[in-house]
Amino acid sequence: MTGVATTSLPLTVLRRGKVRDVYEVDADRLLIVATDRVSAFDVVMRETVPYKGAVLTQLTAWWLAQLEGEVPHHMISVNADDIVRDVPALDVHREVLRGRAMLAWRAEVFPVECVIRGYIAGSAWKEYRADGTLAGEPLRPGLRESERLEPPIFSPATKAASGHDENITVEHMARVVGADAARELEHLTRAVYAHGRMIAEPRGIIIADTKFEFGVRDGRIIIVDEVLTPDSSRFWPADDYAPGRSQPSFDKQPLRDYLDAERLAGRWSGDYPPPTLPDAVVNATSIRYRDAFRRITGSDLDMADLT
Repeated sequence: MTGVATTSLPLTVLRRGKVRDVYEVDADRLLIVATDRVSAFDVVMRETVPYKGAVLTQLTAWWLAQLEGEVPHHMISVNADDIVRDVPALDVHREVLRGRAMLAWRAEVFPVECVIRGYIAGSAWKEYRADGTLAGEPLRPGLRESERLEPPIFSPATKAASGHDENITVEHMARVVGADAARELEHLTRAVYAHGRMIAEPRGIIIADTKFEFGVRDGRIIIVDEVLTPDSSRFWPADDYAPGRSQPSFDKQPLRDYLDAERLAGRWSGDYPPPTLPDAVVNATSIRYRDAFRRITGSDLDMADLT
């Protein structure tokens, strides 16, 4: 299957991100299309990863269904037939929409990422190893890489237009969004993460950390964008977990490993343009995404079954 690199729909483009093309449907609704674009180290690759966009959209929809009644969200439908009935001009683009498009309510999005960490890894481990802190706040001494954190640490971040997001304190977030909103965002983040862990752990997946985005619609806070996907979360196989080292993950690890090797060999500077990706790396990355979907939902991602 050839991946979808970009879309061109008869709607006004609101923005094109590293992965998603977002269109304006009307004053109240957006169409969010997850392409198969893939980025690493803040560089978008020229190749696509087949099925990636469908995994992100369908897994988000699956999680929102599990959370129904617990947290309000922006999703209206991920069914292409429903979307085309609402927006008839999209009928000829049904094949592009199938599996990867979400019709969603607009919201006023908070300018922060709501990150929660159940294990210490990634940028959190890097800061802790250097300074014993997270976002400048001290953590208990003696933590090992990938060690479980109890309770999980809520560590918001700024949303960078380019480059890496920056970890900030809860107090900093409260100054940005207001104290009441900050308390509610932390409450919702912890609730969704706890629910996600409860579902994922018996299925053999550790959700080491994840990030959410929230917005305000009709006076209430709702969750927006993707939810508990391999792009927004660090998924580890529970049967391989061992603290004191980095863990294998269900995301673009094969891609990162390849690019790391290219940099170490002096064949890539780390900037655009990226090196050409071998088919084996693309295929291995695609398999990781689909494996995460299968383990969490209990079903294979079958594009033929998606409408």
